[in-house]
Amino acid sequence: MRLGFAVKIMGRPDRPSHDARRWQSNPHLRVSLEYLDAIIDYLAETQITMYRMSSDLAPYLTHPDMPQFHAQIDECAAELGALGTRAAQLGIRLSFHPSQYIVLNSPEPELVRKSAGDLTAQAQILDAMGLGPEAVVVTHVGGVYGDLAAGRERWVRAWEELPEATRRRLVLENDDTRFDVADVLWIHERSGVRLVFDYLHHWCLNRTGIAPHQALADCLATWPNDVRPKIHFSSPRTEMRLIERKRRDTGKSEQVQAPPIWTAHADYLNPFEVITFLRGAAALPRFDFMIEAKMKDLALIRLREDLGRYAPDLAARLELPLGEQAA
Repeated sequence: MRLGFAVKIMGRPDRPSHDARRWQSNPHLRVSLEYLDAIIDYLAETQITMYRMSSDLAPYLTHPDMPQFHAQIDECAAELGALGTRAAQLGIRLSFHPSQYIVLNSPEPELVRKSAGDLTAQAQILDAMGLGPEAVVVTHVGGVYGDLAAGRERWVRAWEELPEATRRRLVLENDDTRFDVADVLWIHERSGVRLVFDYLHHWCLNRTGIAPHQALADCLATWPNDVRPKIHFSSPRTEMRLIERKRRDTGKSEQVQAPPIWTAHADYLNPFEVITFLRGAAALPRFDFMIEAKMKDLALIRLREDLGRYAPDLAARLELPLGEQAA
């Protein structure tokens, strides 16, 4: 089982994830790919075999008012192909997860058009890298807009209008406030889109009461037998928060403690929660495990150590790197 993390390299903060310069400085995908090459070096050094690339890898690629940036994929065809080959040789699974502003089910046609354009561009990057069907673009359903059923239907209609090459890369994730596993299963039945199970989101939103491992099994079953599924896993952030507010009686600002926000990601994963989940999934098809934690790669490395310490049999079955298992 591959373990992966998203975008930012906490263990090597000197390695940026993408060219973040403003348009006036002429940022380019070529610069981002140099950064990605260095990130792949780090992944190989730390034996990390799955990574979510920045959705800003090609800056301003689809900006409607900046055509000077629109040809970046073609301009970097050789570099993209070389990096894709290198990642494949190292067994590193790559993916994208566009921002929350990508909304395929919007009732506004222009937003749907822009969203489809961004998804297509990221699919084209993965195609240019020559990556197989495990390299996916993860998205959410979008907004409810006062009618959840209509929102699901609009997503299916938008899916049908996407280029076939984009549909091959696109996968759909359950979210924590709007569309749960039952909703994305409904969409899968009408579109065939593969589903990514998000563990924390399922605890936050599960209207029909599907047991977690049943929900996992249902999502895994949407993938072809010859393509390894992936899931998302995070632990809820449990820390109390300090917030500033004004006192009603004096009008002065003061800091007060507020309870945790359970939908937020913790810095690290709770290893006992992970162990319980993975033991319960032992009879299911194998899947890859994307960690969503604030400490990114450091959380992944710590999880490997914790699994080696607290569940060595599980660590061995998952074939974790021996160097990260506790003695």
